Amino acid sequence: MSSSAEGTAATGPRGREYAGTYDYPRRADAYETGRTSVGVGIVRGLAGFLLILNGIWGFLVGLAAIIRGGFFVVHHGYAYTWSTTGWGWLQLILGCVLFAAGVSVLLGMLWARILGAVLAGFSAIASFMFIPYYPIWSIVVIATDLFIVWALLSGGRRQTA
Repeated sequence: MSSSAEGTAATGPRGREYAGTYDYPRRADAYETGRTSVGVGIVRGLAGFLLILNGIWGFLVGLAAIIRGGFFVVHHGYAYTWSTTGWGWLQLILGCVLFAAGVSVLLGMLWARILGAVLAGFSAIASFMFIPYYPIWSIVVIATDLFIVWALLSGGRRQTA
């Protein structure tokens, strides 16, 4: 491998030539942000894992609401009223799709990151409407969904001021 300070081409491990004074190409997203690509990968992996957990949670809540609707205490007079069976089906379907999106995010698919962020937003809205049925856990799920949206949509690019 030959390289010089003037920026002539250097030959990489497979015979390709790289311009510059270094021997191997560097990742652009880590170079632009100052963050390593490992850190970005860990955050996205955590978001994928949390999507899977939200999916399992939504599936179990939906199943409980469908099978045994009396488990959840319904407060009358709430602005968003819906039967517990209807909430159950919504949570069940959303949970299955969140689980699939989380697995796809862990596999590194770009479309899954976008879909996962949109679905996490829908999950946050559904959890907001679910507050009268299960208040503290709904707030925890909303906070988790907001983190998932941030983690999936932060593309690793630094904005210049």
